[in-house]
Amino acid sequence: MLGFIGLGTMGAPMCRNLAAKSGQEVRAYDSDLEALAQMDEAGVTPAESIRDVAEHADIIFLSLPGGPQVNAVCMGAGSLLTHLKPGGLVVDFSTTPVNMARDLSARFLARGIQFADAPVARTRQAAVDGTLSVMVGAPDHVFARLKPLFEYVATDITHCGGPGAGQAMKIINNMVLFQNVVALAEALALIRHAGVDPALGFEALSKGSADSFALRNHGIKAMLTGDYPEKAFSSEYALKDIRYALRFAEEAGLFLHGADNAKEIIKKAIRAGHGKEYFPALAKIIAVKKKG
Repeated sequence: MLGFIGLGTMGAPMCRNLAAKSGQEVRAYDSDLEALAQMDEAGVTPAESIRDVAEHADIIFLSLPGGPQVNAVCMGAGSLLTHLKPGGLVVDFSTTPVNMARDLSARFLARGIQFADAPVARTRQAAVDGTLSVMVGAPDHVFARLKPLFEYVATDITHCGGPGAGQAMKIINNMVLFQNVVALAEALALIRHAGVDPALGFEALSKGSADSFALRNHGIKAMLTGDYPEKAFSSEYALKDIRYALRFAEEAGLFLHGADNAKEIIKKAIRAGHGKEYFPALAKIIAVKKKG
């Protein structure tokens, strides 16, 4: 049996895909009872607690907001570390600090439990479609065991290395994305100042060396339409991830000027009241002209 903990924006569609495609029973838990109730329609068995999942499932997937929540589920009261039997496997789809992934792997392994950090990238629609990119940190034999299951939720699966390597690549991925989105917001402000139609301007960029995933998804689909829904990857989530990246850089003895700049702009967007909105909403604060 498979277990799944965390049925939020990304977790719910991933859980549905696992239930629909794996042929295995999936027992899921979330502290949000409404989110849990909705999974019943997808053939997912609701669990009463984390312990309930741990006592029934052999492989348990996590999709949680960040490090504190993953830490609580894995090591808090009624945790997986306490109740999961030796021989089990925990797979973390969340985005957490690299050192946390390495520490959790060591703690689980000491109890005969395998752990893989497997954060995902791309959009919520990709989670619905099962076309995510997953970056995996795990020993070779653990990756081999998990790869068929990853294929139910992702079309691109990259084994990045041992414990923590998946998280390292995910936060680097997001660090690059956030800087691209800042650049697009600045470009959009200048396109409008030039009197060029924004849609035409972004189309022109997409035909040149400025083309990117960020342009086609965050720029064209969000910034041009002003569509920044709250139940998406928010500015608050973006701030969490860029801080993880900067913390990792500090551990490496590096100061990343571009990432630090992106962090400050995301913080400014949050202070302006856009913290819950889809993070390309940072374009709103770049569009504000300086006075004087």
